[in-house]
Amino acid sequence: MDKLHFLTAGIPSNAKDYTNAFEKLDEMNLDGLEVEFVHGVRYSEKTKNAILNRNNKLITHHGPYYINLNAKEEDKIEASIKRVLDTARAGADLGAYSITYHAAFYLGGSEEELLKTMIERHKVIVETLQAENINIWVRPETTGKKSQWGTLDEIINLSKHFSQILPCIDFAHIHARENGEFNTYDEFCKILEKLGNELGDIALNNFHGHVAGIEYSSKGEKKHLIFEESDFNYKDLLKAMKKFDIKGALVCESPNIEVDTKILKDFWESL
Repeated sequence: MDKLHFLTAGIPSNAKDYTNAFEKLDEMNLDGLEVEFVHGVRYSEKTKNAILNRNNKLITHHGPYYINLNAKEEDKIEASIKRVLDTARAGADLGAYSITYHAAFYLGGSEEELLKTMIERHKVIVETLQAENINIWVRPETTGKKSQWGTLDEIINLSKHFSQILPCIDFAHIHARENGEFNTYDEFCKILEKLGNELGDIALNNFHGHVAGIEYSSKGEKKHLIFEESDFNYKDLLKAMKKFDIKGALVCESPNIEVDTKILKDFWESL
């Protein structure tokens, strides 16, 4: 990637549809958006045409929320794999840079067993995409609840087994999951340093991350907030990302998505 792009999570709140969304992003000097396939991978021909004619804006995809690659039932595993594949297929169809999803819940078992399971399930995903000639970044997201698989270490360890998989780092999720930690310049630098040391420059130059204000408890994430109502230290995050010369996509998931995305980009450009 050539630079860090600032994306809204979904279409801006003042946009009627995808055609209008890209016009609004142009007006605000924002760089693109994450297409949110929350309840399933479906889109109309009109939406497809609008996204394909997006005037060089970057897009990413977020997979459906009903994904659990560690489910006990075989049909749920197969359905989860299909949802990841369908998100990637939509990415190929619409020209997305990267896809992300919440990969699994723990449901008991050891860390070693679960990593083995996640490697097996992602092997099916990657081999299927390769057979279909779909070359898109596949990214399990760092998760915000302690019941969810997806710490930074877990996703880095998975990524080491596949050339097509890298983490999607949700900084707000890490902050919430660790009950308020990972909110200083030094801590953000540690995350990015680990990413580069463990996975190489390719992970820093082809980044995909999420950020938002966030409310949390001892169990982790409760809900997203706007930056103004949250303790999340986005300024130190961006300073750390600037130090590591991060390139790729940073998606803002605050409730006022275009406002906080603009705050992020403006501060980035002031550094």
